[in-house]
Amino acid sequence: MGEKHLEIAIAAGGTAGHINPALALAEELRDRGHHVRFFGQTAKLEGRLVPEAGFELVPVVVSGFDRSRPWTLASSLYRMRRAQSQIARLFSDEGAPDVAVGFGAYVEMALLNCCHRLGVPYVLHEQNSVPGLANKALAPYSAAVCISVPAAREAFEREGRAAPSVVLTGNPVRRSVVGASRESGRAAFGVEPDETMLLVFGGSLGAAHINEGVCRLKSELLARKRLVVVHSTGADGFDETVSSLALTPEEQIRWRVMPYISNMGEALAASDLVLSRAGASSIAEIAALAVPSLLVPYPHATADHQTTNARYLTDAGAAVLVPDDKIDEPVFSQELLGLLDDSSRREAMREAARGLGQQSAAAALADQVEAAAR
Repeated sequence: MGEKHLEIAIAAGGTAGHINPALALAEELRDRGHHVRFFGQTAKLEGRLVPEAGFELVPVVVSGFDRSRPWTLASSLYRMRRAQSQIARLFSDEGAPDVAVGFGAYVEMALLNCCHRLGVPYVLHEQNSVPGLANKALAPYSAAVCISVPAAREAFEREGRAAPSVVLTGNPVRRSVVGASRESGRAAFGVEPDETMLLVFGGSLGAAHINEGVCRLKSELLARKRLVVVHSTGADGFDETVSSLALTPEEQIRWRVMPYISNMGEALAASDLVLSRAGASSIAEIAALAVPSLLVPYPHATADHQTTNARYLTDAGAAVLVPDDKIDEPVFSQELLGLLDDSSRREAMREAARGLGQQSAAAALADQVEAAAR
């Protein structure tokens, strides 16, 4: 890119699944000497996460259109137009960015529509295998659509995207996750070098069935003498899981139950096997740290996109998939216990995950952003 430092606008919001990949990209761009500014809603999650990461957040007020309540369309359009006018005024006063990036949340439409009108190029990033409405609407005018998993390519091509402009970059993962080491992770969770660590987490949604399935295997898991279970239940499932497991003080040393894990990078880096759902950010982090995984996709996700997300790892040989409706059947315990007992199989899965190159997704996406600015 030479020595030119770019002014870059990023819109991401609503959920951690949109915001964390955007922050991972912003960290990479900042390291390359560019200036990054976020556009989002101060009352939503980005209002906390973006300033915490050291980036400026320009407030944008929009509201989605609820198809089950058609009358919300008028207020939604009004807020969108007002937000676009505010952004246009800001660009008129301070200068427009060189390039913009949208991460799929509804809030991106105000920024990217404004950029399109002003001739500012923009890049889209799609985390899931099934693209959201905002990205589908904005795709025809983008410089590039960057996707996390190969399955998303077909969906964008159906929407009329020319194939060369759909680029598989992977889903960016934040430095705090990618930079974690096995040693620091094991120290953080008090796991000995010769112990086998199973990490269980269900994400913010739908952890209940996974929690139940693992609780039923308590005696078989604890029978494995050098096994430590680190179990994140989700806030809603914590009390129920603790009461269901009824761990003795001795058992609690080897089975740690917590509602939430804030240092997920260290948890993953310390793990020998992960049991989890297949949300886009979970898949990205598991792949970036090359951890063997047993994936149980959340069955009620839109268009069953978690199953498609999981295939990214299973097709590479880096994960095993068990459908949610099989948790109560023998195949679940056979796969879980079989993987825990077979270190050579886990090592082969780890090598397969490394081959995906997911740890370089932020750099690949940053390259596309710089190319669009040229």
